[in-house]
Amino acid sequence: MLHKTNRGLLALLLMVLEWTRPGLPSPLRPICDLRVLNHFIKEAQDAEVAMKSCREGCSLLESVTVPQTRVDFDVWEKLNGLEQAQEVQSGLWLLQQALSLLRTSVTNAALHSHIDNSIRNLLSINAVLRSLNIPEYSPPTSAAGLEGTWTAASATDLLQVHVNFLRGKVRLLLLDAQACQQDVS
Repeated sequence: MLHKTNRGLLALLLMVLEWTRPGLPSPLRPICDLRVLNHFIKEAQDAEVAMKSCREGCSLLESVTVPQTRVDFDVWEKLNGLEQAQEVQSGLWLLQQALSLLRTSVTNAALHSHIDNSIRNLLSINAVLRSLNIPEYSPPTSAAGLEGTWTAASATDLLQVHVNFLRGKVRLLLLDAQACQQDVS
């Protein structure tokens, strides 16, 4: 009798463990709330304001390649979702490279926290893009061959491009992301 009871308890224990077992890691849920992007834009604007008020130790030592922020809507709408995503991801990569260079050239401690925060936010935006099932971007070995770029010669120009890129192309990509479209049946 005791032997049958142990088997029954073992079976019950296995069933309970199966029910409570954590499943496979679930994919990231799409992050479609634009308030997340608005928060990043606000912080980018704060960095731009801080840079404009900086008087010492806040210059960019060399020009940097940054993405074009101008959006030609006719051209943008003709691009498929993957092409739009690659354009945004290459722009985010360029901004991350440029902000990292700015971080090394700026000696103003107050600006360091703004720049570090901006870089972290760009990484977070990439995580948002991954949550929308947008394939990971493979950056080129250099920015030389990228289309749709220009050169920023000052830290203020760089931070203005950062704000405008988030407000423009990144916002457009998130607004049209397939994972965020509501199914209307």
